[in-house]
Amino acid sequence: MSKNGVRGLIVLALILAVFCTIAFVAPFCMTATFWAAFICGVVAIAFQFYVFSVSFSKGQGAKSKFYGFPIARIGVTYLLVQLVLSFVEMGLSCKIPAWVAIIINVIVFVIAAIGCIAAEVVRDEVVRQDDKVKQDIVNMKSLSAMAQGLPGLCQDEALKKDLQKLADEFKFSDPVSSASTAAMEANLGTQLQQLKSALASGDYESARAYCGSLMNGLSERNQACKLNK
Repeated sequence: MSKNGVRGLIVLALILAVFCTIAFVAPFCMTATFWAAFICGVVAIAFQFYVFSVSFSKGQGAKSKFYGFPIARIGVTYLLVQLVLSFVEMGLSCKIPAWVAIIINVIVFVIAAIGCIAAEVVRDEVVRQDDKVKQDIVNMKSLSAMAQGLPGLCQDEALKKDLQKLADEFKFSDPVSSASTAAMEANLGTQLQQLKSALASGDYESARAYCGSLMNGLSERNQACKLNK
């Protein structure tokens, strides 16, 4: 168990100790309402094990754990609300029927549980979308990196300017790939390799032709990205 997990257990143990001390030391009437309030308070404390588990322990990576904070916030809010309710119900245990206390506490618990589950679903979906975006931009980032290195392979100043312009076009292009642009990006990758080979061999005429073709292909690819949005 991590240090944070141990600290969490210590905090919950302290809260439970304080709750039990107040419940049994204060002059409450130990009716059925008292015991309903006490049990629901203990359940609220125990529920935090689940809350912290899905908030931080379950999350993989710093971003997932960051998105777990809303889940933890709901759990802590529920704990505070339930403890206050429990003490109020204990204090009025001679006046409030047990069934009223039970219904109120169950409603509060269900609202908190639904909130935590919904927040967990949202967290998982946000993390999934973030991971998907990262995967979708890998291809264009790779092509852009390849294009950035081309001007350094050229000794012709005019062609070097064209290559730098091409590199800038790649740099500022929409980085997100899709099924509709996959074939275009594969073709761009092939042409970049051919352009690199032409530059390495000093075949600047072929390099100019590849450069122009790449500019056109990249423009078509960017237009396809706009149409898909």
